[in-house]
Amino acid sequence: MRGTVAGLGTPYPLRGLLPAVLQEDEFVGRWTAGLDDVLAPVVSTLDCLAAYLDPATAPADFLDWLAGWFGVVLDENLPLSRRRALVAAALGLYQARGTLAGLRTQLELVSGGRVEIEDSGGVGSAQAPNSVLPGADVPTLTVRVALPDGALPDGVASVSERTLHELIQADKPAHVAHRLEVTTW
Repeated sequence: MRGTVAGLGTPYPLRGLLPAVLQEDEFVGRWTAGLDDVLAPVVSTLDCLAAYLDPATAPADFLDWLAGWFGVVLDENLPLSRRRALVAAALGLYQARGTLAGLRTQLELVSGGRVEIEDSGGVGSAQAPNSVLPGADVPTLTVRVALPDGALPDGVASVSERTLHELIQADKPAHVAHRLEVTTW
């Protein structure tokens, strides 16, 4: 929770905004100085609002709130650099959602590795409702994620396979099966 910051001054002291007769009163000066201390973080935040709204410069605790604006749920185990990258790419990820390119980009941002996706492809149709589609093959995605061997550059050993499965499950069509292969390079 944000609060007062010791020693943070304000560029707009309240005492200077009062009528001249009140500016000379010592009690009013001390009272407005106390209010200045309380209001200084608010003024500072408003002066720096553009930095708060930019994923690259937003404070870490504010980044989760900013992600909520885009409907992005950030994994708290991801390093800050990857979380910032996900929020920055949120609009593009939503535009590409449901495509192989969108899934690949999202998995690369989360894992920090290289991602290859094979789609079995194919289209089927039937003449009658609820009938079996032609062909015995079930549409499948094969997703290969190659993670760097050992610790990643940002100090995280690896991303969990469960997280990757959940991301794939959320982005692929419901009727398509998927297989995940995680390797190191």
